[in-house]
Amino acid sequence: MFTGIIEEVGTVRAIERGAQSARFTIGAETVTGGTKIGDSITVNGACLTVVEAAPGHVAFDAVYETLQKTALGALAIGDPVNLERSLAVGGRFDGHIVQGHVDGVGTVASIREVDNSYYIYVTASQNLMRYIVRKGSVALDGISLTVVEANDKTFSVAIIPHTWEHTNLHVKRAGDTVNLETDVIGKYVEKMLGGDHARPETPARLADLSREERPLLGATLADWD
Repeated sequence: MFTGIIEEVGTVRAIERGAQSARFTIGAETVTGGTKIGDSITVNGACLTVVEAAPGHVAFDAVYETLQKTALGALAIGDPVNLERSLAVGGRFDGHIVQGHVDGVGTVASIREVDNSYYIYVTASQNLMRYIVRKGSVALDGISLTVVEANDKTFSVAIIPHTWEHTNLHVKRAGDTVNLETDVIGKYVEKMLGGDHARPETPARLADLSREERPLLGATLADWD
């Protein structure tokens, strides 16, 4: 599990591309401390397994599924990437629950500077936007952020100076792709209510809940009967 608080911005040093896979070697300093083969680190929000670890760099294999569902396939040598090691037991939980399981890719529509902050507007598919709500949480390239506004196609996030300077956001431009991970809680709630794609009849599903389950949704029995 991760928190979305970026520890370091690394640099892509080498890419070995296979037919449907890739190995990325990332130059880094902070996240290499105590890191060993088999550990998990998020690279731009995608949880990857360390396959090589040495002072100054780490390497990861990205398989077909990862390259299809994330923007990692568009990385080039010299690109900056956000890095975070998995949360240590007893560590501070400063962001939100981030799994490192990228849900899909969004596109930077525009970036607007407001005083010392930046507003980034991102477009995404409706399948992703259904889980993105105003004042909710979203991970953008692995960064835990609060949603400012959201409609059915676009959402915005506000970036403070520290985040702007200490992540890869300062190199983003309109048209760039970003990895998105939506709040896992929303996905579980939707599934429990039968509101996934296989069960579009979400309101009708509520009637299937037992009397014992209904109060867990914040309503009294009288509200249902």
